[in-house]
Amino acid sequence: MKKIILLLNFILISGLIIAQSLSDIQSIKVDNLSDAQVEQLVSRAEATGMNEQQLIAMARERGMPSSEVSKLQSRISKIRNGGNNDDVYGGEDAGREGITEDVVVQEEGRRLNTEQKKIFGYSLFKNNKLTFTPNLNLPTPMNYTLGTGDQLLIDIYGASQQQYNLRINNEGNIFIPNIGPVNVGGLTVEAATSRLKSSLTNIYSGLAGGNPNTFMQIRLGNIRSIQVSMVGELYAPGNYTLSSFSTVFNALYAAGGITESGSFRAIKVYRNSKLLAEVDVYDFLINGNQASNVSLKDNDVIMVPPVQKRVEVQGPVRRPGLFEVQNDETLANLIQFAGGFTSTAYPSRVTVYRTTATELKVENVEQAQFETFVPKEGDNYIFGEILTRFENRVQATGALMRPGVYAISQGLGIKDLIQRAEGLREDAFLNRATLYRTRPDFSLEILAVNIGAIVRGEEADIQLQREDVLNIPSIYDIREEYYVRITGEVNRPGSFAFGENMRVEDIILKAGGFKESATSSQIEIARRVKDDVSGKLAEIIRIDIDKDLKIADKNSDLVLQPFDHVIVRKSPGFQREKLVRVEGEVHYPGEYAISSADERISDLIQRTGGLNQFAYAKGATLIRRNEFYEGPSENQIKSNNLSNVKSNAVKDGKDNTEAEKLMLGRIDRKIAEKGGDLANKKEGLLADDFRQETLENLNQMDENLERIKVKTREMVGIDLGEILKNPGGHNDLILQEGDVLSIPKELQTVRMRGEVLFPTTTRYREFAGFKNYISRAGGFTERSRRGRSYVVYANGDVSRTKKFIFIKFYPHIEPGAEIIIPRKEEKQPLPAQAWIGMGTGVATLALIINNLINQSGNN
Repeated sequence: MKKIILLLNFILISGLIIAQSLSDIQSIKVDNLSDAQVEQLVSRAEATGMNEQQLIAMARERGMPSSEVSKLQSRISKIRNGGNNDDVYGGEDAGREGITEDVVVQEEGRRLNTEQKKIFGYSLFKNNKLTFTPNLNLPTPMNYTLGTGDQLLIDIYGASQQQYNLRINNEGNIFIPNIGPVNVGGLTVEAATSRLKSSLTNIYSGLAGGNPNTFMQIRLGNIRSIQVSMVGELYAPGNYTLSSFSTVFNALYAAGGITESGSFRAIKVYRNSKLLAEVDVYDFLINGNQASNVSLKDNDVIMVPPVQKRVEVQGPVRRPGLFEVQNDETLANLIQFAGGFTSTAYPSRVTVYRTTATELKVENVEQAQFETFVPKEGDNYIFGEILTRFENRVQATGALMRPGVYAISQGLGIKDLIQRAEGLREDAFLNRATLYRTRPDFSLEILAVNIGAIVRGEEADIQLQREDVLNIPSIYDIREEYYVRITGEVNRPGSFAFGENMRVEDIILKAGGFKESATSSQIEIARRVKDDVSGKLAEIIRIDIDKDLKIADKNSDLVLQPFDHVIVRKSPGFQREKLVRVEGEVHYPGEYAISSADERISDLIQRTGGLNQFAYAKGATLIRRNEFYEGPSENQIKSNNLSNVKSNAVKDGKDNTEAEKLMLGRIDRKIAEKGGDLANKKEGLLADDFRQETLENLNQMDENLERIKVKTREMVGIDLGEILKNPGGHNDLILQEGDVLSIPKELQTVRMRGEVLFPTTTRYREFAGFKNYISRAGGFTERSRRGRSYVVYANGDVSRTKKFIFIKFYPHIEPGAEIIIPRKEEKQPLPAQAWIGMGTGVATLALIINNLINQSGNN
């Protein structure tokens, strides 16, 4: 009973919504309406003379939110197209703000299958950009036929002023106050104007006479709606209520368009059971002619018959696809429908695949027959393309002013071709050129040509043939490219193009000059050795050159030769600063530059002012880079420093001086420069690179091993107390770049880690031993490997447990030490197969022994 009451309430509320929808349309929630309710809303609007566009405009004017307007528009379009456009309009997301018409059209195009896309004209009524909606913002057409439901607006102006708002009733009459009914149904606007003027003259006498002082004008207000029947090959045939301004195309669009099996060229319009017009959509698509797109009237019937003759066109035409042809049209008309030929088409002949009563057949239609050849249902016309070959081409390549492709003419020779190419380049090799000729069987023939003799007239010219290719080499094509190389302490080491009379000073300038680290002496030039069988590999030339690029010795006139290698050495007295750092309990911690190559830890401690009263010398640690550390290259260091200079030179809100601007420009250019060779090498020795590569290869030998993260720094155990007592001794290490000397405060704890029951940190006790600390961590676990226990001291030294017979000697403990108890490896139990194998082996061995005993007893 409750369900019945709820259902009745729902029906009642729905009826109220529709009843009030036009007056309160701004408050409607489109998502709460069913399709039937939306149809009822549109029908009520059409009953008042509004079409869909006017209904949407009214909703927007009365304050309906734009999101609801979009939803309403999408729902109406969806219903008009048969309710099958969820994939086009977005289904449940229809009307969402931000979805543009372009997106809808793109989705519409994706919805068409391959066969539908091929049918010419099919997408016309599937395009939301082309709705054929009649334009209502026009002056009142004088040839418009009035009918029931039309609204007439009559304006009287001049000596008398009056306005009438009248609607034509079902009998075709309008009722004018003080005059009575006037029949205008079925009249054009022009004829109705004359009749109304005659009737209104009884009231407004100024309308009559040769010199009237009162005037009348008739306008159309809300136009009526008409009902049209759509039948035949349509996606949504049925009865449609349309604007009285609508045409055949409007009706076809409202019915969802023509199906794949429908005709686009014989659409029939019936009025009063008589054929009114026959619409050809192709006339609109090809010629833009809408003469057959007649205006519709109430109770018109539009019938779309099945297609009778459809053929396919393939190949290089502008619009390949499926086309509908009429009985009086020929192949020439079909080519016109396809947009004509492209530039690559072969129009002299077309191949036609057609059907007979029993099988398929093929025909060849020549171009002269195109005007008379009549297509047949199911024909497939395939046009070919022109051949991808040239009938008059020759090519000239190599050392010519304008190499390229040229047209061959009668009697064209090599000399003429060179003239067409505007002559030989200065670097042309005249003794021999190559003419590549294609034989009739497409094999390649090579002809040797003496270009110099032909140009000078000493030899007869060679006549060119189609597809000949003349290649004139450059003198540089037949020799190795010359270059010179410079490496070492220059700003841009590398290889440079060789030039005649090139000197050492020139290549140094090309390399950006010397670095500060370069030596002006001991510059070497390594020169290739030619025609020497003594075993000499290179000729070494040594020169001295100053910073002004002046050579002072006997080699001042030395000229470089191709492939010379200039090597600039580093000055033996040049050293880049190297920094170390001291942290912890010293008087002056921080970074320090290494002053000499043999500076030691004790020297560094002395420079820091010595240890303070809180320092714990036994816990001092030296952290040093290993071979895995990749320091910055020399170029990176230079670029970073120049970038800092630049940032400090730029003035905020102020213009730099001219000198500063020039300096900033130089800095930008130098930052962009990329040196080669040793300038790009990371700091460190090449031997360290080999060690690193060896260790990496060892780690990669077993793919099943987990890759261990490589550390780039290591702790070096030192005895700082011994170092300070005996400076320069074997404990006093020589400092290296990047060293960090860490001196902690006095340590008072000991840590226990690994296989103990409760890993913890405890207070250091002076006389407590190894096991005493283990007991403070709860003791060993069952999986502890006691014999492999070890202690890491505060300074980085490590001491392991030692064993003599069955007695273990554990390391002593110092403040800051860390006790490590490793874990035993898990033993894998033998699988059943292994036990079976062992049992089988033992049984076999016992059997052999038994046989040997029996044999010895028998003997």
